[in-house]
Order: sequence, then C-alpha cells, then structure tokens
Amino acid sequence: MTKFLLAVHVIAAIVAIGPVTVAASMFPPAARRALTAPDDDRPTETLRLLHRICRVYAVVGVVVPVFGFATASEMHVLGSAWLIVSIALTALAALVLGALVLPAQTALVEGVGSRRNTARLAMYTGLFNLLWAAVTVLMIVRPGSTTGA
Repeated sequence: MTKFLLAVHVIAAIVAIGPVTVAASMFPPAARRALTAPDDDRPTETLRLLHRICRVYAVVGVVVPVFGFATASEMHVLGSAWLIVSIALTALAALVLGALVLPAQTALVEGVGSRRNTARLAMYTGLFNLLWAAVTVLMIVRPGSTTGA
C-alpha cells in the first residue's frame, strides 16, 4: 500500500504542481506584453489561459498533500522533522499562491494593474516556486530517512 500511495503522491505532484509553477512563471511576462499592446487580444487571451491553468491545477494540487499525509502515515514518519518542515513549507506555498499570486493574476486579467504589479507578481511567483523547490529537495533527501540516501 505504501508504494501505491507514494506513487500517487509523486505523480500528483508532477501533474498538478508542475503546471502551476510553469503557468505562474509565464504569467508576468505575458502580462507585460498585454499591458504594452492593449488593442491586441492575443496577450489578453494568453493571460486568461495561464490564469485558468493556475486556478484549476491549484485545486487539483490538493491531492498532493492528501496522499502525502497518507504515505507518511503508512511509513510512520509523521513526526519526522523533515516532514514537518515540508508540511510547513507546503502550507506557506499554498498561502502564497492563494493569497498573493492568484489575486494578482485576477487583477491583471481584469485589466487592473501596471508594469509595477507584474514585477511584484513575478516576485510572488518566484517565492512560490522556491518554496516548492525546497519541498521537493526535502522529499528527495529526507534527512534521517531509512533509505540511506
């Protein structure tokens, strides 16, 4: 059962979190292009698509911690320091996405914002991506794990 839970957890992380990180990273430059060409509909349509990808996959991404908790419970590592740090970083990444990235994207899609807003959004997106990178490293390295890696 542990291998199944771990496989679903890893696949969900790749399928759900990957698109959010890529689409969120593509959004600020696309928003800058949309701001410089207000009469062109293509950049605006690109923004809508990227924002939709971020919103949908953020919801799908809830599967990742659900199966992560199930896997950790099966492996009896729920009290491990590396896992607790990973959980905290995951919660922080979700907060950054839900409270900073998605609302800033929504404002830009609705035409409220400036080039300065895109720079701030790029910073929030970078923080979100950095948090996920840290979680990924912790999941791979797992200090004190029994794998010997």
